Amino acid sequence: MRAIRAAALDLFAQKGFSATRLDDVAAAAGVAKGTIYLYFPSKQDLLEAIVASTIGATLTQVEQAIAASPAPASELLRLMGRAMALGVQDPERRQVLHLVLSEGARFPAIAQFYHREIISRGMSLIRAIIAKGLGSGEFISDEPARFPQLFIAPALVAAIWSVVFARIEPLDANAMMEAHVELLLRALTGRTA
Repeated sequence: MRAIRAAALDLFAQKGFSATRLDDVAAAAGVAKGTIYLYFPSKQDLLEAIVASTIGATLTQVEQAIAASPAPASELLRLMGRAMALGVQDPERRQVLHLVLSEGARFPAIAQFYHREIISRGMSLIRAIIAKGLGSGEFISDEPARFPQLFIAPALVAAIWSVVFARIEPLDANAMMEAHVELLLRALTGRTA
């Protein structure tokens, strides 16, 4: 299964989702085409398995870590920011995000699946962290709960930057995400720099 997923992700990234045939995936993975159907009933199911195994699995770990942590909300936001920065730097996760960005408009099912399984879960985590901070009095603003996209935006910028501009001007995704989280925390807590 891993070989099939890896071959499919490489081909989806190179040729695009629509241009990649399952015959191509089978050849690249070194398996018979029928073998793919033992694990994945369709190309869409294969892509969903790739998303689940690359980004979904990591998101589950972050969800569990945050749920189990007694840390203040500010530390949980920092943890979330570090996880997002690491995700942007991981080549497989970056390929998946690039694929969703490039193919999601033409294949709404891809965008819907990614939104349901990744984006919605990430936004729920952010909302829960903000609610914890508001409940404890640590935070004075609820803007990131109303607009969790404010928190996610730098990760998307870093992912796009790494694909398009990294050869021209490298970007330190960790440092940018840290700076962004600290800016948000100043706004959330009302403290100055």
